[in-house]
Amino acid sequence: MLSGENDGFSDRVNGIKSTLRVVPDFPRPGILFLDITTLLLDPKAFKDTIDLFVERYKQENISVVAGIEARGFMFGPAIALAIGAKFVPLRKPKKLPGEVISEKYILEYGTDCLEMHVGAVQPGERALVVDDLVATGGTLCAAINLLERAGGVVVECACVIEVPDLKGRERLKLHGKPLYVLVESMFGQT
Repeated sequence: MLSGENDGFSDRVNGIKSTLRVVPDFPRPGILFLDITTLLLDPKAFKDTIDLFVERYKQENISVVAGIEARGFMFGPAIALAIGAKFVPLRKPKKLPGEVISEKYILEYGTDCLEMHVGAVQPGERALVVDDLVATGGTLCAAINLLERAGGVVVECACVIEVPDLKGRERLKLHGKPLYVLVESMFGQT
């Protein structure tokens, strides 16, 4: 069982949520983009975000925090440092030097691929996957596949925002992995 939530949890989550924004027609027409860059401009909300994840995972013997490019890189390293884990970047193709393993996946508006260094994760290491948002769950499932192919044990996926209508949580359940999010979709708010 993962660590529980602390006093002030709802206040901190509401503060985080208030810093997020929806950007219409990005990256292409018809897409409503949930943007976390405005959260990063607010030091208290950014710290609260990191603190909430750290509080959840500090007692879970996580040895690997895997951050998904690029916005998972904004949260993952700070979480990893705070819980005493290594940070493993999961990158787009041809961004990592040396030998890599790769995993292709389908997005809600296209396809992509993630890569990880060979040897970054050792068999049996307990891993946390971190990203800013879960939509269809395709990116998170690709990250899980990479880590498990290396012998890692994915404990949970952690995201700041979830878009429940796109059913990423259900896809992760089919994959056998839990999802932890701080904020559900906020469409209709700016």
